[in-house]
Amino acid sequence: MKESLTIIKVGGKIVEAPDTLYKLLADFAAIEGKKLLVHGGGRSATRLASQLGIETQMVDGRRITDEAMLEVVTMVYGGLVNKRIVAGLQANGINALGITGADMDIIRSVKRPVTPTGIDYGWVGDVSRVDGEALARLIEGDIIPVIAPLTHDGNGHILNTNADTMAAATATALARHYSVRLIFCFEKEGVLLDENDDSTVIPQLDRNRYAELKARGIIAGGMIPKLDNAFATIDAGVAEVVITKAANIATPTLGTTIHN
Repeated sequence: MKESLTIIKVGGKIVEAPDTLYKLLADFAAIEGKKLLVHGGGRSATRLASQLGIETQMVDGRRITDEAMLEVVTMVYGGLVNKRIVAGLQANGINALGITGADMDIIRSVKRPVTPTGIDYGWVGDVSRVDGEALARLIEGDIIPVIAPLTHDGNGHILNTNADTMAAATATALARHYSVRLIFCFEKEGVLLDENDDSTVIPQLDRNRYAELKARGIIAGGMIPKLDNAFATIDAGVAEVVITKAANIATPTLGTTIHN
């Protein structure tokens, strides 16, 4: 029987505000067993870019990453946000190691091609490979990886990479070694029947129920790619995927559990 591993993916808003970061780190430290954290940091990147006079361009929620913006996200994701998390975890007794996909050649990506409609995302990467063996060696050495949303292409280029995608790809790679529970944290209590009412959490969601709610327009917008990604991760061998509020990560029964 495989040993369990919890992977937490947390968005930038949670890790960028001192009060929510403090609670997140305490809750993460309280999770028993082996674990790993993947984080974002987009708001901090936008703020620093503005201070430097660099315009932020977004298309469908994705950041256009030219040379100047790549420097900003590298500094913010791989530096400021990542090291704040690592320092906070050390204060909570967690032996954390902050890394990007380039470190130890953990995660490689390919540069996203220009879309058929002519959108050039610049130095944005789509994950092509995760070295689960290397990550497992760190985890077995009682090291807690904290992964920033940056990868590399193997040719010396850093690539800005979606943190949700990195968490899913990492979970899939590590499913060979562990029984993986992947938790996506965001601002809501879970997947909701009414997006304006946190009391309408759907506790369990399988493919049939998902298809029904999507057809009725109850699940729509940005939740669709998140759930498509969650089901694909389950298909790839991840034992369980949970979508929940960051404040709930230490309480396994809260949120929406995704299963086949």
